[in-house]
Amino acid sequence: MKKPLSTFKAGAFALLLLASGGLKAQDKPHNLIPEPVKISTSKGQFSIKSSTTILIQQEEARTTAELLAARLNKATGWNFTVKKGSHQPNAISFSLHKNPVEELGKEGYNLEVDANGAKVTANQTGGLFYGMQSILQLLPTEIESNTAVKKDWTLPFVKITDYPRFAWRGIMFDVSRHFFTKDEVKRYIDVMARLKYNTFHWHLTDDNGWRIEIKSLPKLTEVGAWRVPRIGKFNQLDAPKDGEAATDGGFYTQEDIKEVVKYASEAQCNHCARDRCTGS
Repeated sequence: MKKPLSTFKAGAFALLLLASGGLKAQDKPHNLIPEPVKISTSKGQFSIKSSTTILIQQEEARTTAELLAARLNKATGWNFTVKKGSHQPNAISFSLHKNPVEELGKEGYNLEVDANGAKVTANQTGGLFYGMQSILQLLPTEIESNTAVKKDWTLPFVKITDYPRFAWRGIMFDVSRHFFTKDEVKRYIDVMARLKYNTFHWHLTDDNGWRIEIKSLPKLTEVGAWRVPRIGKFNQLDAPKDGEAATDGGFYTQEDIKEVVKYASEAQCNHCARDRCTGS
């Protein structure tokens, strides 16, 4: 049985509810999730055009800026590239504070949008990344499109100071009970990062399924990664019958694991936690 996409979407929606504390999104200023520590607004919008520049002041900010450029390129059909330089009119810029701002810590940021564009500043690259995620949330919802959309791409005038209350902000993804593909795992990480979670706990093994390749013990995946397919409610499923083929499941190669860990680190997951036999 293949995992229905609707189930994955339901999981992503559950993350949204959890991050918002169960409140309706429209109750939040500009629908930012989680709600910033400080936010002030004023009338006006900055319009992103094909001529808008994406700038970095330090090379360390390049990865975050390129992630924003890639998302904008897909949704707008334009060709944004990242350049190095100080903030200027009609620009979105990312820069690190020369003198760290104590209240921002490692993952906090300042975001200011005015007639000249948008500026994200932070002490460290983690803060720049989460500031970039707030920019994406402030843009029209069509920013999620993977094909070009003709749209007025605008950001509201805001001043935001934000930093997390908790250093460890994690979500566990249990793939032992039902296998998700590597691409689905990456999409799960994308949703986490958008909501500013920073810890991905990947539950890879349990009595229901073994999902990680151990080359010296091949039967762990040859046998343990597969089960007889069943659909229905927990504790109400028929037991496997003699001779019934175990065709539902899968596992990740060691290269798959390395790829996902690298992907999570680029999404500012401070801890890509492999299964630590926590009994969860």
